[in-house]
Amino acid sequence: MSGRKILGFFILVLAVIGLAVIVPIGLRAVPSRYIAYASNKLPQPLKEPFNQIAQPQPEAAILPTAVPVADLTFLLGKPASVVSNTAAILPPTFTPPPHTDIPLPPTETPTAVPPTTTPAPPATATATPLPFPPAVRLVGFTHQFQEWNNCGPATLAMTLSYFGLKQSQVDTAAAMKPNPEDRNVSPHEMARYVNERTPYRALFRVNGHADTVKRLLANGIPVILEIGIEPPGDLRWMGWYGHYMLVVAYDDARQQFWVYDSWLGTGSEPLSNADPNGRMLAYADVERDWPHFNRNYIAVYRPEQAQLVADIVGAEMDDTVMWQHALLQAQQDAQADPDNAFYWFNLGTSLNAAGNYEAATQAYDQARAIGLPWRMLWYQFGPYGAYYETGRYEDMILLADATLKDRPYFEEAFYYKGLAQAALGDVNGARTNLQKAVNFNPHFTPAVDALTQLENGG
Repeated sequence: MSGRKILGFFILVLAVIGLAVIVPIGLRAVPSRYIAYASNKLPQPLKEPFNQIAQPQPEAAILPTAVPVADLTFLLGKPASVVSNTAAILPPTFTPPPHTDIPLPPTETPTAVPPTTTPAPPATATATPLPFPPAVRLVGFTHQFQEWNNCGPATLAMTLSYFGLKQSQVDTAAAMKPNPEDRNVSPHEMARYVNERTPYRALFRVNGHADTVKRLLANGIPVILEIGIEPPGDLRWMGWYGHYMLVVAYDDARQQFWVYDSWLGTGSEPLSNADPNGRMLAYADVERDWPHFNRNYIAVYRPEQAQLVADIVGAEMDDTVMWQHALLQAQQDAQADPDNAFYWFNLGTSLNAAGNYEAATQAYDQARAIGLPWRMLWYQFGPYGAYYETGRYEDMILLADATLKDRPYFEEAFYYKGLAQAALGDVNGARTNLQKAVNFNPHFTPAVDALTQLENGG
């Protein structure tokens, strides 16, 4: 080989090495919705740099772990009494931090009952569950493929199409996530949108049951589920995500739901819209993946159906009863499968709702010790609240930094990091992160209130 050819060969090798190093670094500055789009369109050999950006390396594919809890028996014994708050669902106010939920309209908010050993059902609930037929299908939905990270707004727009409301995901997103890079719209934000901006009503509950979903569908009430998914086929490289699915039908004989999926479409093949009946979702898959989000669901209905919804949901219309049942369910799940991190996470969430923050931190620690997906705190924020209440501010900062690394798209993470920094006396750091939360989502009132209080010396 001549000297010129050898020199050319080495230049080519150096160029390839340079691209392998520089391209991934440069791509980190590109909004990830474009990275995912490019990855799906490129031939297989050219996907790898994009895949490296969208999915972390194996050692970074879980949240920072914690030391396993030595004795877990006390967490699985007699449940703590549950108070009427929703600590694990929404962040606390700045100081002091009472955890509050965004209320439903007055006509939809049941009167809380004091915690008792055996919670009594609210007076509006029927004593006997309503029957439901073996198969039901709702029709009249218009499917929308989501834009990047627009699962919540797109799914809500599809749901509202059932009632004849012609809203696009752009309309719903403008109110719920003004920044297109926002990775998450929480269920309470979707319910609030329906209750405040449409003629209809929405009810957000946890600890749902498949039979409740069926009863709602059987009475013409569409239901949105929040579940965890591993994308299928060529999309599997993207890893675990939280995802909303609109349930439109079920069939007990086939052990099957059908869903309108804003990401994967309505057909049997991913990204296909070939089947207007919806994507098939087996009961077994729901049983496995729904607990990733504490069996959350949103029922959307006409105002005149309010009593019907209360009858279907029953005793769990009351927050106290709902969280008591969720706590019992989480304990049973963790006893049956102690290696499932999601069950321990749900136990922490329910203990938060009981105001038992010390026990909640240990349940969350156990979930982290087993291993939680690295995207977990994109969607659920209970560990922040529990650690805040127990003075574990460094853990809050650790989790916020891990969540924000390379993806500064979470107002909740900025917010909780700011709270932790304020508690540690780092006023400038707290101000910076609270301002980032407000800049990213001006509608996120906890950060607005916290920043105002900080500036006023609170």
